[in-house]
Amino acid sequence: MKLHFENFDWETFWDEDYEISTPINVTDEMIIEAENILNYKLPSSYIELIKIKNGGYPLKNLFPTETPKSWSENCIAITRICGVGVDYGIVEYTELMIGEWKYPNIGFVVCSCPSAGHDIVMLDYSTNGKSSEPRVVHVEDGGEITFLADNFELFIKGLTCEI
Repeated sequence: MKLHFENFDWETFWDEDYEISTPINVTDEMIIEAENILNYKLPSSYIELIKIKNGGYPLKNLFPTETPKSWSENCIAITRICGVGVDYGIVEYTELMIGEWKYPNIGFVVCSCPSAGHDIVMLDYSTNGKSSEPRVVHVEDGGEITFLADNFELFIKGLTCEI
């Protein structure tokens, strides 16, 4: 039963020329395992997305911001939406970025950016708790956090091809 992304055009969203290294169908058990490892409840909109396609490379990869970033005055860019149970999925990528790169422990990494680790997009649970609906933030490796969207669905719907 779909609760999110009503009338969303997935056909023009994903870049089918790039595939994740291990395309797999997401099971409820995989979701529970990821939640247990991360210690966060995955948002229902994220679960719906990964059950449609378990992460990948979006054609719509820019998100507008009012805060200038190091490479753009008006947006951030993403390269990939992380899935579960795949190379550099949400569990592995979060462990790397928080554990080794010392990003803030506010949630988990949901998107990589073109900077090869110098910025990421995270689901941020710091405001309302680990079982709440997280907001979406952009985090730079110096720790600067920029609010992007109230929830994951709004973030995905706000991605565009050009600004």
